[in-house]
Amino acid sequence: MTTSVMTNDTRAKEYINSVFEQLKQKNAHQPEFLQAAEEILFSLTPVVAQHPEYIEHNILSRIVEPDRIISFRVAWQDDNNQVQVNRGYRIQFNNVIGPYKGGLRFHPTVNESIMKFLAFEQIFKNALTGQPIGGGKGGSDFNPKGKSDAEIMRFCQAFMSELYRHIGPDVDVPAGDIGVGAREVGFMWGQYKRLRGAYEAGVLTGKKPGYGGSLARKEATGYGLVYFTAEMLREKGESFLNKTVVVSGSGNVAIYAIEKAQHYGAKVVACSDSAGYIYDPEGIDLAAVKEIKEVKGDRIHTYLNYRPNAEYHEGCTSIWTIPCDIALPCATQNEINSESARILVANGTKFVAEGANMPSDLEAINIYLENDIYFGPAKAANAGGVAVSALEMAQNSSRTAWSFNKVDEKLQDIMKSIYTESKEAAEKYGYAGNLVVGSNIAGFVKVADGMVAEGVY
Repeated sequence: MTTSVMTNDTRAKEYINSVFEQLKQKNAHQPEFLQAAEEILFSLTPVVAQHPEYIEHNILSRIVEPDRIISFRVAWQDDNNQVQVNRGYRIQFNNVIGPYKGGLRFHPTVNESIMKFLAFEQIFKNALTGQPIGGGKGGSDFNPKGKSDAEIMRFCQAFMSELYRHIGPDVDVPAGDIGVGAREVGFMWGQYKRLRGAYEAGVLTGKKPGYGGSLARKEATGYGLVYFTAEMLREKGESFLNKTVVVSGSGNVAIYAIEKAQHYGAKVVACSDSAGYIYDPEGIDLAAVKEIKEVKGDRIHTYLNYRPNAEYHEGCTSIWTIPCDIALPCATQNEINSESARILVANGTKFVAEGANMPSDLEAINIYLENDIYFGPAKAANAGGVAVSALEMAQNSSRTAWSFNKVDEKLQDIMKSIYTESKEAAEKYGYAGNLVVGSNIAGFVKVADGMVAEGVY
């Protein structure tokens, strides 16, 4: 029996190594995608060893290759009547569980590698929610900052004039992401209706409540992150009460993570934007942050106008030098490297949960695990946003609108279930306490079993 198990384990490792080597050869110029694939693939060894049918059906080679990559030109006119050109993307990665589902990101850093990494992660994140949604992602290198409402509207209309050919309520359902909020979704939704000549509310999520949107969607990712972290804390006999928390970012995810953490009795002492961070040892004034970011659209350094005793520091990455019990990175990918992770360890941080997508690089994650920091990876911890997007789809399909409390209760249940499934999968396959392995396996098994059932296509 031991020899058989070892043989299966060796075969699984060889298979995963082979798949990843081929992936590197094909995608050598896509570091973000390779980083995401490496983190997931090599955590799957124990489950692949126990399920030889995954090798027989070559599931890994199939799951790392998108169903299709759509790239297109977006030409639009600025306020000076000059024609501008951007590139748009939609990565439809896997629809075994349901229609492709994932946000649209408008940011100058957008490229194919980032789109693929986000879409790949989305497959497993969406599977973890238990909702019938597959994995996809899209966006453009368009930068909405500094643009007028009219310019953003014209860009969104031009973007949707191409994208509409590839999406639908039962095909692919985009949502918002960085640079894409309810305003941008509204512009795209209006253009989709004009082009289709039909009211297909379920084709986009993140709409404003009142015209097809769901209550609690704006809060969902940040609240969901805190609900997941609360389960992590409970596992260790702890709670948010009187804990010191550092949250990076000051966008939608960060703001509502701060709100819910404060509601649970934590003291949140720092947040940031791309230019720098604020440190307020008395606790962040959330009303001030909301006014700065949601009303005025200003930079975080203006927080000092509200709380002059707070500190502002240039450079956002050094926010992780602030001692805290709980770190919630909610800004962007790879914001925590090995140096920052070691500082968190040295400062006695005990919990890290990711609100952004892949904010910790692979070295940082290894440092957490080696030093007994209980770590909640993004695909599990920040799944609340897409979970409520799926609930929005359900409301659209049934022509109903749920109360905030009903959506929030469902969100809490989903995040608790994600934590439990991830924890139990880690224990089942010999990695107790490792939520990276647990969440990867829990999400992967759902998709892999569906792919086996469908046969080769």
